[in-house]
Amino acid sequence: MKNPTGIPSFGGNWTLEKLERVGKYLSAYAKIMDNQPFGFAYIDAFAGTGYQELKSAERPDELLLPELAEAETQAFLDGSARRALQVRPEFTRYIFVEKDEPRFRQLQRLREDFPSLAPKITLVNADANAYLVDLCRNHRWDTRRAVLFLDPFGMQVEWDTIRAIAETQAIDMWYLFPLGIAVNRLLKRDAAISEPMRQRLDQIFGARDWFDVFYHTDVIPDLFDGQRTVTKKVANPFESIEQYFVSRLKSVFADAADKPLPLYNSRGVPLFLLCFAVGNKKGAKTAMKIANHILR
Repeated sequence: MKNPTGIPSFGGNWTLEKLERVGKYLSAYAKIMDNQPFGFAYIDAFAGTGYQELKSAERPDELLLPELAEAETQAFLDGSARRALQVRPEFTRYIFVEKDEPRFRQLQRLREDFPSLAPKITLVNADANAYLVDLCRNHRWDTRRAVLFLDPFGMQVEWDTIRAIAETQAIDMWYLFPLGIAVNRLLKRDAAISEPMRQRLDQIFGARDWFDVFYHTDVIPDLFDGQRTVTKKVANPFESIEQYFVSRLKSVFADAADKPLPLYNSRGVPLFLLCFAVGNKKGAKTAMKIANHILR
């Protein structure tokens, strides 16, 4: 997966374009749902994103994912909440989740900046995984619908959360999957992945077969008529990760976009995949048509 020649990188106008793509889906979604007998919400998990919390286990003084502290990355992540509040028709409810106290206080300004929507805005100071699992599994969804935007600052989204979202059969999900910013970095070339990192990958994929997908083992003869095995990373890890994760989404959702949109930084590194999955089978065809058009 390469940054095509002539395509602008992650910062600047290209960043705004990606925000506009999610905004376009929200606009189309709101227009459709405004004529339906359902309440419909916009949910933004990790709405404030606490970049500085994720530290390396081996080097606590260093960020595990330093790119997330860069201004061009934050420009994308911080804009989603405001875009949603500008969509018309209005959503029935807006839910913004943020665990980090300072960033949660910053989110409270949304009510001041959008006073007419203040009664519809719910701010949640909690762990996003725990809150979403509770929201999905302990509330009725037969008369409710929602669009959820997951924009974690690393590998915080657990597969149990993804499964709970899909099980509602009522939520359409946009997910900034941490392709190069986290997952590919943990997949070491020589397969020397520590047990804590293996567990994190298990949690994000919700399966343990990822190792067999991203690595292959060769048997190499040696000089003494013996042989040794060498395990290496696959030749195109970004494409392999994309295909594997899409297959995982399709295993629990009604459908998911086959071609998520890669988001690159200014150095041409693919940081995220903008993924889409639809929860409701009846609305899947329309939702996928809109989402695929936007992703293209």
